[in-house]
Parts: sequence; C-alpha cells; structure tokens
Amino acid sequence: MNDDKMSHTRRHCREWCVQLLFQLDFQTPEDMDAFFADFWADHPQPNQPTREFTQQLMLDVCEHREELDVLISGASKQWNIERMGVVDRNVIRLAIYEMNHRADVPAAVSINEAVDIANYFSDDGSSRFVNGILDQISRNHSGTFDHEDPVTTD
Repeated sequence: MNDDKMSHTRRHCREWCVQLLFQLDFQTPEDMDAFFADFWADHPQPNQPTREFTQQLMLDVCEHREELDVLISGASKQWNIERMGVVDRNVIRLAIYEMNHRADVPAAVSINEAVDIANYFSDDGSSRFVNGILDQISRNHSGTFDHEDPVTTD
C-alpha cells in the first residue's frame, strides 16, 4: 500500500478516535499538534494519511459535540450524559456523528462498529447500552439523517 492511502482500516481509525476523545474528556490541551504527537508516539503504526483521517474524525466529533449530546440526552432519558461511562459516551458520540454527517457510512455500520468498539474497550454491558442508545436514535430518526441538514432534536 503506498503512502497516499490509509494503512489501516476505518475500524482502527475509530478505535484511535475513541481513545483521543477519551483523553480529551480528562484534559484540555493547549496545543493540539503536541496532543496528537504524544498520542501517535504511543501508537506509531499508522501512516500519515491514516493519522490525518483519525485526527479529522476526532476534530469533527468535537465540533459537533453539543448537537451529538442533545441526541444522546434525548435517547437516554434515564441517564445523565455526564454520568455515562467515558468510553460509552465517546463511542456513542462517534457513531452518531457518522450517522448524521458521513454519507459514506451507513447507519447500521456505525452502530455495529460502535457496539464492537464498546465491547473491545469495556464489556458486554457497555456494548448493550451503546446498542440500545444508538438503536433508539436510529429508529427515532429513521430516514431523517440528512448529511446536509443534520438532525439535532427529537
């Protein structure tokens, strides 16, 4: 695979994105370049296009965080978003971002990937919780995810 192509799957990018989002929940870096450099020093495998894709995905999720959190709160009436597990919350944010803003990723793929990533980083309880929240959001907004005019409320 030549250097202008991503060296890893989108699954790896999603996993790294969740790890970056997790770190951001505990720190607010003053220098994002240094933040990314520190992260990639511990994860040296991906080539530059893969790193750039992962970083942009994380930045996009952060840019839409308020909108994503509104959707999560609407689907999780029994759970305050701040009381959710950090992994669960960020896996859900990433999946909703993809469902709402990435026309190249079908909602079912985003949900399946999120469930697998939650299970990988946490446990079966987390994967069931993530699946339940995302399934509810998907059902409530079935056919309404418009990549030009994102859904932000119920």
